Amino acid sequence: QVHLEESGGGSAQPGGSLRLSCTASGSIFRINRMGWYRQAPGNQRELVAVITDGGEINYGESVNGRFTISRNSAKNTVYLQMNSLKFEDTAVYFCKTVVWEPLVGRTYDYWGQGTQVTVSS
Repeated sequence: QVHLEESGGGSAQPGGSLRLSCTASGSIFRINRMGWYRQAPGNQRELVAVITDGGEINYGESVNGRFTISRNSAKNTVYLQMNSLKFEDTAVYFCKTVVWEPLVGRTYDYWGQGTQVTVSS
């Protein structure tokens, strides 16, 4: 089993910044990718940003140019630096990791419990 610990959520004003962290622990052979998704009330969960073990990065269209994802592979940790926050960034942000399990020859998805980000004036 893999556990994801998220931190860094909270409140910010429009134009402000927040930084999220997510650390994976447990039985981990190899993390294929880690990333962030978000879900606002009444909306579907959407991609924010994801980074692969090879360093490839993808951003959701609405955050591209404002958010930056990075990782510390040695610590199984991924970060999300959120700048120029907007009201519409308000959501619960979920960390997700995809872990390769060699004994069964497949990957497994694990999700964190989510951390609230609120942008308000």
